[in-house]
Amino acid sequence: MKKTSFNKNIFLIIILAISIIFLAVSLDFSIASASDTLPSGSSQANQSFTQEAEEESNIILIIEIVIGLLLISSLVGIITERLRVPYTAGLVVIGLILALIGRTDITVSPELFLGLLVPPLIFEAAFQVKAQDLLKDMAPILSLAIPGVLLTTFLVGGVLYWGTDFSLTTALLFGSLIAATDPVAVVSLFRSLGVPHRLQLLLEGESLFNDGTAIVLFNMMLTIAITGYFNLGESILNFIVVSGGGLLIGLLLGLVISLAISIIDNSLIETTLTTVLAFGSYILAEQFHVSGVLAVVAAGIVSGNLGPQRMTPTTRILVYNFWEYAAFLANSFVFLLIGLQIDLNILITDWKAVLWAILAVLVARAASIYGLSWIGPGIPRRYKHVLYWGGLRGAISLALALSLPVSLGEQGTIIKSMAFGVVLFTLLVQGLTMKPFITRMGLIEKSPAQEEYESLNARSVMARSAHKQLESMYKDGMLSSHVWNVLSKPITTHANSLSDTAAKTMRAHPDVETKELESAIKAVLTSERATLRTLLRDGRISEETFTSLVHEVDSALTEQQSDLVRLLMTRTTKNIEILMTIVIQDKDLQKISNLLEPYGFPMTHIASTGGFLGRKNATVLIGLPKGKRLVIKKLLESANLANLKAGAEDTKISPELSHDGATIFSLPIERYEEL
Repeated sequence: MKKTSFNKNIFLIIILAISIIFLAVSLDFSIASASDTLPSGSSQANQSFTQEAEEESNIILIIEIVIGLLLISSLVGIITERLRVPYTAGLVVIGLILALIGRTDITVSPELFLGLLVPPLIFEAAFQVKAQDLLKDMAPILSLAIPGVLLTTFLVGGVLYWGTDFSLTTALLFGSLIAATDPVAVVSLFRSLGVPHRLQLLLEGESLFNDGTAIVLFNMMLTIAITGYFNLGESILNFIVVSGGGLLIGLLLGLVISLAISIIDNSLIETTLTTVLAFGSYILAEQFHVSGVLAVVAAGIVSGNLGPQRMTPTTRILVYNFWEYAAFLANSFVFLLIGLQIDLNILITDWKAVLWAILAVLVARAASIYGLSWIGPGIPRRYKHVLYWGGLRGAISLALALSLPVSLGEQGTIIKSMAFGVVLFTLLVQGLTMKPFITRMGLIEKSPAQEEYESLNARSVMARSAHKQLESMYKDGMLSSHVWNVLSKPITTHANSLSDTAAKTMRAHPDVETKELESAIKAVLTSERATLRTLLRDGRISEETFTSLVHEVDSALTEQQSDLVRLLMTRTTKNIEILMTIVIQDKDLQKISNLLEPYGFPMTHIASTGGFLGRKNATVLIGLPKGKRLVIKKLLESANLANLKAGAEDTKISPELSHDGATIFSLPIERYEEL
């Protein structure tokens, strides 16, 4: 098995190498052949023909570049997944290799980065953010996105002014250029490893807002560096107008598109409207000379929280899948182009300035994280360490560096070198070491019981697979009866023993059972959807029947509720170890009762009053087996109750969950009886 896997990796690497060489050679050939076919002469007809030929050649060249980069990014994705290294880091390395072996320079304008590639990245991330989670941690996020950007700008500028020959304004210009974080590689790693959701939100939320503030600050610093004019009052007012204007445009467009989606019942049109929103908000904001990036952030958050509520389950799945793919494409191009844009010769020439820049960025990141993260809800120390090391730089910094005017002269060239060096360092050094760093911090949310069960179950599957292979060899006459009798029974006994131990582990830890049950149900529902698609393709069901049935499956996939779930969930009243009390408004009692009844948990309620106006409440008492609190939480989240907030897991008296309509407590009990 190991040999087969090794051979596959070697094969993929060879295919990738051939693709890179082919792309480099084909680009050189295209340009050379295009230049050879252009006619000479100065007549108007020849000039017109030359212009048309050049335009046609450029279009063909662009198509070749896009297809080649897509092929390479696909192969890089397969290889990095097998090697378990960040996809984005692999793209940068391949981009560097492609730049070294190719004689063709693929130049990318900052407008392409900011106007075409950045909006889908930002919109997809903002679309996934839940407003209630964002509001809960808005204080620390904004403290890192606004004061943090300012602090980074001045600290980086100060270090460079002290350690290099830069003027103060030029040093501050670089500080603003490099202040925006781009944790794409880290966030994707977080999701795959199961890092706590709050840590993901803090890192991604900071990046969403500091991208916009960094661009606004960069434009201000660039104006000061070129003109030498600075007025504090005007600068503050301009910052507020540009930032606030971008947020306002994004908010209004997000509301308008969400309203349009609510009255449309066509999944393709609704998905198209989200695309219009992502790019349209950026373009419109830039037309009004306000922040296009912040407009996309606001539009994404608004539409991501309002739009899906009014979409059918099928449309929600389509929209999420579409933006996941769009972000993948944008990421692929961005990080490949980052590698293509970095000139290693320039980095070597300006190595002292690059080292100073890396040092300044690390110092400033430490000051902003450890100095400002006390604002708002407390951030655990381990989270701070990960936020510090996860402050990667990427597309925004590169685009701003490429947009520097020629009038800055030699210092502008050095700034580009430092920006490329910092981006390369953060992606390859910090990005590649993030997984072991997270593991060392103990932030991977996988309990020892879960790891034990996975190990036992995997070993059991391995043993049964070995027995199946042995049996196949015996039936084909490739194995003697003696060897079959010697090996068959011990392997079967070992497999059964492992399976029994795994089952005991699962029964002892209901949370393990819940996770596997959810995974199995999702697999079943996905299989049902694929079967419906096959039946439709073969003409065995009509389009109307398909639409009706796939709607049911998609509802179960998105809402985590189906008849299958209810049948498989435990309906026993034995082993009750937790008393959960839910204080709700009286008007919500029937909704909660209907929601919980199919799961068979013992339940009763008591009338009560509370609140400033003494409104009518109901206290619902639920008996739960150990490990079933997660089930209740997910049910409440699916009930569309506003402002649901998660509290501490180990609380004994404080609310475990709270929202506008309910407060929930969990208390351990020693004995349970039904009267």
